[in-house]
This record gives sequence, C-alpha cells and structure tokens, in this order.
Amino acid sequence: MSTRPATATGGGATTNVLESENPGPIQVDDALEDADSAIASTLSSYTRPLTSSALDYPIEHGRRYHAFRPGSYSMPNDQHEMDRLDLMHEVFTRALGRQLHLAPIDLARTHRVLDMGTGTGIWALDFADQHPGIEVLGNDLSPIQPFWIPPNVKFEVDDIESPWSYHAPFDFIFSRYLVSAIRDWPSLVRNVFDNLRPGGWVEFQDYEMMVRSDDGTLTEQSSTHKWIHLEVEATLRAGREPNPGPQLEGWVRDAGFVNITHRVFKLPLGAWPKDKVLKEIGLFNLMACLYGLEAFSLRLMCDVLGWDEPQVHALVAQVRSELKTQRIHGYNNFHVVYAQKPY
Repeated sequence: MSTRPATATGGGATTNVLESENPGPIQVDDALEDADSAIASTLSSYTRPLTSSALDYPIEHGRRYHAFRPGSYSMPNDQHEMDRLDLMHEVFTRALGRQLHLAPIDLARTHRVLDMGTGTGIWALDFADQHPGIEVLGNDLSPIQPFWIPPNVKFEVDDIESPWSYHAPFDFIFSRYLVSAIRDWPSLVRNVFDNLRPGGWVEFQDYEMMVRSDDGTLTEQSSTHKWIHLEVEATLRAGREPNPGPQLEGWVRDAGFVNITHRVFKLPLGAWPKDKVLKEIGLFNLMACLYGLEAFSLRLMCDVLGWDEPQVHALVAQVRSELKTQRIHGYNNFHVVYAQKPY
C-alpha cells in the first residue's frame, strides 16, 4: 500500500493527524466535562426544521425516499437527510485538510469530471467553483440538488449501477460515501475504468460502517455495539456492502488501474479526542450520526430484519444516549483510494 503524500488541486503535501498508516490510539481529552449538555447545545445551533415532502416521493416510516428506482437505496432524501449529507461533507473535507480530493489530477488535461452519487451536489459545486473552466456532471437517484448552479455544472437523475452511455470519456471520476448503496462494486469500478480517458484518474472515498475503539470503551454489552452489528447484518441481507473502504484498493487493481494509492484516516465519533483538529472533526461526525440514527435504522431494521418502529426507536434512543455521554471513544476508518487509467 502506497503512503506517499498526496496533493489536491492547488495543495501541497499533507501530514494528517487522522491518518492511520501506523494506527495508534487517539488521545482522550480527560478534561471533557458536561458533554451531554455541550453536545445538545451545539446540535441545536446546526439543525433546521424539516421542509414539506414532495408529493411524488414515497413516504415510509415518516421519512421521504427517492422515487426513481424505488427501494434501491435505504436512506431518505428529505431535508433532514440533505442537512446530514452536507454535514458529512464538512467531516470529510476537514479530515483531508480542507481538500476536495487527493488524486494528483493534471488540470491542464482535465475538462470533464463526474461526481457519482452526488447527493446534494455539494462536492460537485465546490469543485466547479474552484475550476470554472471544467465541466462537472453529478448524478444521483434523487433530484435534490440546487436549482441555481454555476454554468459549468449539470445534474442528472441516474442509477450508477445501470449501463453507462456517456457521449465522451471523463478525465476525473470521483466517488464518496456510497457505503451501503452499491450491490456490485467490481462492476461499478469496471464501468469507471471504461469511461475514463487513458491517463485519467479515479478517486473513491468511503468508510467502514463498523465503529471501533482502541481502549475498549465500546463494549459488547453496549447498545451502540448491538446497533452497529444489526446495521451491518441488515445491509448484507439487503445485498449491499457495509464496509467498502478496505476493499476499494483490490477492486481498483482488479479493474486494471495503475499508480494506486490507498490512505486510511480515523474519523472520531465525538469530541473526546485531545487533539483540537480531531476533536472538531469528531464533533461534526457525532452530530451527523445523531442526526441520522433513525434514517440509518428504520428501513433496514423494519423492512429487512422485521422489527417494528417502536423497537427501532427504543434502540436508537439508547444509542443516542450512550454516544452523547462521550464515554465511548469510537471512530470509523475512512479510506481514500485514487488510481490512474493506463495510457
């Protein structure tokens, strides 16, 4: 696995306190006090009320879901979820030192960029703003992106697991946070390879659904441990991959890519780290997790595992209570793999 420093557009070599090439425990902030009230106060300043649901979207378990290829993605697409996705954009970019990508793309040869599964479109819009001369396409199952966009951006409703039929190859294809969304990752990576120009780059950013702790604070008796394992089980039973991150390098290599770099970052789940950068990222990550607990759980546990809604809400409440205490020093491994199509 290569660990050479990566540069993003306009950036330089990076040294990152989150990166875990030689993973050691994250130092805990022993001075953290009154965590529950502090988290609650911070959450209240970042949350926004839900907007009304569009009538053409299915409503299940009190949440709005995508109408195109219904059921192929387990997460909602309502305003609550859109806010969470934008919060995760903050987590991921902060983890990478405020960089949108690490692949060393050649801007002089980059004219067409694809953002697969663009979600709210926030990454595509940020990239397009930085590079107004580059055409950026974002696709997703849900048309939840803004209407007012830069002239070099286009969004379209599409299923990235369907056959691709683009009129021209791309110079850079980007993918982030498709955990639990893809049935056939090797096929998707082959489609990416086939739709890149020779010398073009791909970058996958994804993580492991599994939450870990280095100090044993995430015990098997905890509700959080139970919830995580139920989520992984339900995702697998639904035919999706809950932990794509560690497998990305192998899929990319098998598809024929070269110059592969694989980097791993620890994303703390909470404000418990002593390091200021880790603490800030951990707080955002925890906020996004608390914000999304029901969205993560309802469809998978009710529709796949056969739970009823009161059961799910009860478990989610226990998990929320545990995580807000900051006594569990958990984190997710976040994988970034970028590679080049041979000339």
